[in-house]
Amino acid sequence: MSDTTGRRWHDMGGQDAGPVPMDGHDFALWEKRVDALMVLCGQKGLFTVDGLRRALEDMGEDAFESMSYYERWIAAVNQNLVEGGAYTLEELGERMQEIAARGSTYGEAQSDG
Repeated sequence: MSDTTGRRWHDMGGQDAGPVPMDGHDFALWEKRVDALMVLCGQKGLFTVDGLRRALEDMGEDAFESMSYYERWIAAVNQNLVEGGAYTLEELGERMQEIAARGSTYGEAQSDG
């Protein structure tokens, strides 16, 4: 979706967005892992910055309103890995079920059941 200036919905450059919070915050472990995964996959040539940007921009306005920064990034990484043939959505779904069956906490996943 574009407005009359030719901008797409994600292009907010130069628009008033209110104050920018300057206080730092610690990243959650999963956010750090998303960042590391993105760097490693890029170094291995599994996708490009352009591919990630395309996936992010194609998510649509609702994704930018409802998903966090790293939720959008992991979705873009996943989209590029699927498109690049690293795995299929079916394989990803099967693996996610296996992991979910281990338990909802690290402690449960480590126990013998």
